[in-house]
Amino acid sequence: MKKRLLGSFLVLLSISGTTTFGQNTPVAPKLEFAFEVRAEVADPTVVGQLPTGVRRIVDIRGGTFEGPKLKGKLLPGGADWQLIREDGFTEIDARYTLQTDSGRLIYVSNAGMRHAPPEIMKQLNSGQSVDPSLIYFRSVPKFETAAPELQWLMRSIFIATGERYPKGVVIRFFRVL
Repeated sequence: MKKRLLGSFLVLLSISGTTTFGQNTPVAPKLEFAFEVRAEVADPTVVGQLPTGVRRIVDIRGGTFEGPKLKGKLLPGGADWQLIREDGFTEIDARYTLQTDSGRLIYVSNAGMRHAPPEIMKQLNSGQSVDPSLIYFRSVPKFETAAPELQWLMRSIFIATGERYPKGVVIRFFRVL
């Protein structure tokens, strides 16, 4: 049976004109801008030093979001649970809720990372303004919504870029096409 299946597979390959895999040049997926979130955040609550780094929680006070297909407000009550390693590398686990102008709710779970040279991260984590271009801030969001017109959010992969400011965060979400 195994020989028969293998033989059939080889026949299919020879019909297609090639018997080697990976000969084509891969094409990178394209990105489509989805929306931008502007969040107002509280000062961090520092839980303390753990064996894996400093745990802190940054509460989200509110904000707005806008893109070509949707806009609305970022509801207060979410937070970003961060783990900051000794060299400043930060693991991000943010969870929050968006409400569209039509009242539809979108739950966001956004996991990512933020890092830069240690001296830059020290400035950023102490609340100072730092040029966002000096910091690698990326995340992979997932969305949940019951709104039929927003199902595209749950049927696509997204990546996001972030910028941290002393009292806020700007996150731009891109849909992978």
